[in-house]
Amino acid sequence: MFRLQGHVIPDNKSIRIGLTYVFGIGLSTSRKILEQYNIPLEKKVADISEDEQKTLTNHLKEMLLENDLRREVASNIKRLKEIKCYRGMRHNLWLPVRGQNTRKRGATAKKLLGRSRVRPVLKK
Repeated sequence: MFRLQGHVIPDNKSIRIGLTYVFGIGLSTSRKILEQYNIPLEKKVADISEDEQKTLTNHLKEMLLENDLRREVASNIKRLKEIKCYRGMRHNLWLPVRGQNTRKRGATAKKLLGRSRVRPVLKK
């Protein structure tokens, strides 16, 4: 049993996939970490040695992950809302933020939005 940042990683997974169980680590980041420490990408979690476990946990302690990362993202979004920039207003209205087309393809966002969410934001 291998624990990273409070997550139990299943023994039958490859370590490349197992690292992605931690919030803030995707496939590309896990690949970079494993290549940095010369750990094979397809090695199973059960086959990881104690030294490799220690090096991975020490490396992950240096990174901004899990709750700290979530807190930083939330504070960034809050800052955008407070300064009332375009992206902040899009976040306030629960609309797509990153330039997606909403005329034809934003139907899901508009359905989820509803009129009750628009009116309080626009009154301010």
